[in-house]
Amino acid sequence: MEKLVKQTDEQLVALFASGTNEAFDILLTRHKSKIYSYIFYIVRDKELTEDIFQETFMKAIITIKQGRYSENGKFGAWISRIAHNLIIDFFRQDKDENSTSCEDSGVLNNSRFSEGTIEDQLVKLQIRSDIRKIIRNLPDNQREVLIMRYYKNLSFKEIAEITGVSINTALGRMRYALINMRRLAQENNMILTLD
Repeated sequence: MEKLVKQTDEQLVALFASGTNEAFDILLTRHKSKIYSYIFYIVRDKELTEDIFQETFMKAIITIKQGRYSENGKFGAWISRIAHNLIIDFFRQDKDENSTSCEDSGVLNNSRFSEGTIEDQLVKLQIRSDIRKIIRNLPDNQREVLIMRYYKNLSFKEIAEITGVSINTALGRMRYALINMRRLAQENNMILTLD
């Protein structure tokens, strides 16, 4: 075991791929603190962090065992990217579930009558639907920043850290997302506000 500790990440990956399971234990020990902290910093929930952390290393194990690992010299960056993608997947799934539960409450729900007429509610539902369609048509990097900012209320600093870009790049992506949303709305004759 002491001999394994002195191996590089890449050597440990190769050893693990060829059947030395202890090699992965050392990789886990080396990277667990950094990955766990990264996940927790973003999701701010201990149970969710543990779930994503475990899934991150399970994906790594499966990928290596299937012989699909090819990030020579960059295991730390590779495992961080897996965690990042799982976090984004969680945010997307959570957003979809929240959108669905809001829509499922229905226009004719009595508690919503105080918000305006049925026609107002139908217009609001149509606007939300149009906005979702437009967001789905944005480039991935713009959609990602927009969802994190407006649906998850993350700061641009947090978005930059999650996506691995500078704050200026995150701001630029948001700017282009909004420009593209306006353009798509005009091209499709969509009105995205109540007058």
